[in-house]
Amino acid sequence: MLTNERTTRNERLLLVANAMMTAARTAPKGKGIDIIEVALASGETIGLLSKAMLEYGERTGLKFITRDALNILQAEAIVLIGTRQQSHGLNCGYCGFESCEAKNEFPAVPSVIHKAMTKLRELAASSRDGQRIAEKIRARMQAPEAAEPDASTTPDCSPAL
Repeated sequence: MLTNERTTRNERLLLVANAMMTAARTAPKGKGIDIIEVALASGETIGLLSKAMLEYGERTGLKFITRDALNILQAEAIVLIGTRQQSHGLNCGYCGFESCEAKNEFPAVPSVIHKAMTKLRELAASSRDGQRIAEKIRARMQAPEAAEPDASTTPDCSPAL
């Protein structure tokens, strides 16, 4: 039997994508809390995703989003991995706030610092809380030593051996 790669490519891509989704689901998580969301885009869904990215790129002025919106049209499958917004109670500062309690005052701000900075622009333009968010993040960014957690106060999240 002879099988041409082109005739089975999509089937194999979907098998790999599904394996990637399983790997993402079974990966270690902070404090064992599963907030991972995993999805597979293929077929016409990629076109819808590209359209949404183009609209977002135009609205925000982020040129790399527009570029990537065009690039994904070449893909046959896209694995999307993200998280629900949920505090873990670690007070690690990864979100840009000094504590989980402080972060929870701004549920619309994603829990990853670079996402928070992007979202900040939108919130500052449309929300009275925008200025408070900007001040907190600006203070955090201007104090690089605050970004490094103190080992004596950082909870040990490593698994027991």
